[in-house]
This record gives sequence, C-alpha cells and structure tokens, in this order.
Amino acid sequence: MNKFLFGAAALAMTTALSSAAMADYSLTILHTNDVHSRIESINKYDSTCGAENEAEGKCFGGVARIKTKIDELRSALTSEGKNFVVVDAGDQFQGSLFYTTYKGAAAADFMNGIGYDVMAVGNHEFDDGPAALAGFLDKVTFPVISGNLDLDNEPLLKGSVPGTLVLERGGEKIGFVSSLAEDTVETSSPGEGVKFLNSEASLKAQVAELEAAGINKIIAITHEGLPKDKLIAAAVPGIDIIVGGHSHTLLSNTQDRAEGPYPVLVKNPDGKDVPIVQAYAYSKFVGDIEVTWDDDGNVIKAVGEPILLDASVTPDEEFAARITELAAPLDEIRKEVVAESAAMINADRTVCRAQQCEMGTLVADAMLARVMDQGIQMAIQNGGGLRASIDAGEVTMGEVLTVLPFQNTLATFQLKGADVITALENGVSEVEDGAGRFPQVAGLKYTFTKAKPAGERISDVEVMEGGAWGPIDLEKVYGVVTNNYMRGGGDGYKIFATAGTNAYDYGPDLADVVAEYLSEKTGYTPYTDGRITEK
Repeated sequence: MNKFLFGAAALAMTTALSSAAMADYSLTILHTNDVHSRIESINKYDSTCGAENEAEGKCFGGVARIKTKIDELRSALTSEGKNFVVVDAGDQFQGSLFYTTYKGAAAADFMNGIGYDVMAVGNHEFDDGPAALAGFLDKVTFPVISGNLDLDNEPLLKGSVPGTLVLERGGEKIGFVSSLAEDTVETSSPGEGVKFLNSEASLKAQVAELEAAGINKIIAITHEGLPKDKLIAAAVPGIDIIVGGHSHTLLSNTQDRAEGPYPVLVKNPDGKDVPIVQAYAYSKFVGDIEVTWDDDGNVIKAVGEPILLDASVTPDEEFAARITELAAPLDEIRKEVVAESAAMINADRTVCRAQQCEMGTLVADAMLARVMDQGIQMAIQNGGGLRASIDAGEVTMGEVLTVLPFQNTLATFQLKGADVITALENGVSEVEDGAGRFPQVAGLKYTFTKAKPAGERISDVEVMEGGAWGPIDLEKVYGVVTNNYMRGGGDGYKIFATAGTNAYDYGPDLADVVAEYLSEKTGYTPYTDGRITEK
C-alpha cells in the first residue's frame, strides 16, 4: 500500500519545512470534514448514488468506504509502529434523508464504529437547535470540542463541549484546540443561549493553556473555512497544524480540481510555516497527513495527500448491511420519479455562490410560480441552500431532497424596494469568500460589482411587472418569497426579519414545491438567462 501520493508540490513543501534529515516525533492525522449525512455512497454530483451506478463502479465515498479506508490505514500504521489520530472537522449533520429521518443518531453510530478520536463542532450541528446536538453528544464515544462557544446559558449543552483536548500517542502528549465560524448564528439555529466568541482570541487562550501544561505539539481542528484558517494561522502563535472544514475545499497535490496544495503553508507570528489541510466534503476523501516535530516542538515536515474513496475502495460489509437496513424506510420516498430533465441541473457550490446557476434558477422559479397568484413578485433563495446537482434523465424525489435537505418552508412577506436592495447587498457582501448567502432570484434582475466595498456592490435592479422589466421603486412595497430560514434573518438577511411585514413563514416544504414544479413540466430544460450579471 502506498501510504502517500507524492507530487512535486509535496516534495517542495517538505523542503520548505525541513532542513533536518531526522526528527524526534511523527504523527499521522487521518481526517474528514463536511460529510453532511452522506451515509450512503455518492455520485459525481455529490448526491446519493444508486445501486445501478454502484454496480458499474461509478460511486464514491459513503461511511462504509470511510470505514474500510481508515481500518486499512490504521492497520498499516499500527504494524509499522507509527502514531496516528482520526479526526473530523465538523458538519456531520444535514444533507440527506438519513439526517432528515434519524437526525444525528445514524452519524453517531457510524462514527463510533469508524473509531474517531475527536471531532470539531460544525455550524450545521446546530441546524435543529441545541437539543439535536445534545442528543448526538450523548451517543458518541469520543470528545466533540469547540473553544469559542460560550454555553453557560444553554443548559442542554453546558459543560458538554470542551475547548481543548489532550491525547497521548507514542509517549507524547498531543494538544487539540478548536473554533467554529462566528457567523453560525446566521447560518444555523444555535438558539439564544449559545454565544460565539472571537476565534483568534479564543484559540490564543486555548494554546496558552496547553503550553502552560507543558504541551508543545498542538493541532487546531477548525470549522471556519480555508480563508479564515489562513488568517488564524497568521495570527495565533503555537498552532502547529490546522485541520479544517466548512469551505468544502479540496487541497491536493494530484487532483485536477484542487484549489491549492496539500498542505497549504502560512507563516505564523513567529515566522514559522503552519500547514493547513482540508479534504473536500461529502465523504469523498479521507485526508492523510504525516507531521514531524523536532525535539523543541517545531514542525519540520508535513507530507501527505487526501485519498479518493472511489470504486477501488470496497465498502465495509457490516456498515453496508446496516446502511441498507436504515435506508429501507426511505427508499419508497426516494425512488418516486417526479420529472425528467433534458440535461444536468448544475448546483456546483463555486457557481451557485458566485453567479446565476441552473439550480438557483430552477428553485427560484419554482418558488415564485407557487405564490405568484398571492401577489408575490420576486423570489430570493440563498445559493448555499442548494446542496447537490441533479444529473440528466429521470429526476427522483430523493434527488430533490438531496438538493434541498433542510426542510425549509416557503415564507412570504412584503418589503420596500430599498430594503430589497439591502437584502441583495447582504447577498453579495461575501461573494469573494464563497459565502452561501449569495442570492439566486426570480422576478428580479440585478448587477453586482465585486471590486466595490461590501454594501455598495448592487446596481441596475429591475423587477418584472406587467410582463415587462422596469427599475425597482425604492419606496414601493413588493411581495417577496424566500425560505423560512432566510425570512428569520438567516445568512445575514436580517432585513427580512426586521423590515418584512405581513409575513407568513409556514408555507409548503421547499423540496415539495420544486418537485411539483418539475412534475408539471413535460420535460425540464435547465437554463440561465442573465438575470444576475457581474461587472
């Protein structure tokens, strides 16, 4: 077995980190992130892979493949006398019917079976409030950590999420610190009792606590996203490596679509290189990085490569049988064919969070069509709420539910034109970071300019009225449809909550709306039409 796949970039990074031929201590970190309830294997569009495609060798990932690969790596490392840990950087929750049906219980069982050593809290672990996370914590047999959460006023979680962890491997104590994106209050539903502290300040305090205890090997498991991880590495001394999640970033020295090398290196305040790793999402890869420290606790080498879990990795038999058992009640729902699509409906996150995308067009059109007879004129849907593409051919309810897994309902309300523009400004305010708040729309046209400061990016907003496009009237009140999450202020759309009037948040499930819209078509052809432009 080739433990690492070495490329020129990996070798160059090794040279950059090390001028020493020998070192005192090495640790292999096996890691996953953003699995998002992909308990079953996935297809190339990151949605559930069917039995036919599995038989044809076209599937990836799934927890049964994670189990196989980590067991294989664990066996090899143990036989070689090497030290290792198995970690997850958060967002096990949300993303398939498995989560909709079983919440965190299925994830907990499978993670226990895989044998994780530690997990970071992800923002989607709060999607069903503190109670769902508390239930998950009761079931897992490993620590779940996060160091920038103040849980003193949340009785369901108080005292149950430590900020640091110390594990011993090969006679050495390894410290773990963690942080969670501070905007989780906007991207999930943590509730009033959960407070989020500044990430950098919290991590500095955690590192200082560990160093005071004599620990000089410190790993940060973060759920912040690669851009934020780079800022953390540059601001917080004492962190030796960051194992991240949240941005679904593929870092690799061999994969064509990688967004950067594995690891990415960032200078810390002491001028030392901090390796940062992440392994895409949806169970498709297992990250595999070996870190070496010298006697003084300095990282002198960090090499590895995420491992693609393709058809060459045989799913673990016991896990596969359990998955089949749990999936049985879901199959009738998922197999229902609701429509047919002439081509793939693209929901690639790099597209739907930056420009008009085919899935955004479909969902926004469906939302508006459903409530147009109620005097609603425009639809706004967050691009981050679109979780998978749909391939050409038959469209099943299972595929629609994979795209829209959050059980959001349609929400309608009235909003002045000026506040519509405020909402659009929020939507494009973090486009350079790939934020999920990017607005996919119907009944609206707008232009944005990324080069301008946030809050000043929107121009040329038009509304469809009487069958023709016309400039938005800042004083006029318009009918708007969105999802209940956004209407309540999620993803930074606070203007919907504060300025929206005559709100009704309990419409039909968004997935049902889209399925019914598709079913009314004799055949759906995905499209974009220039309703969103960038200049």
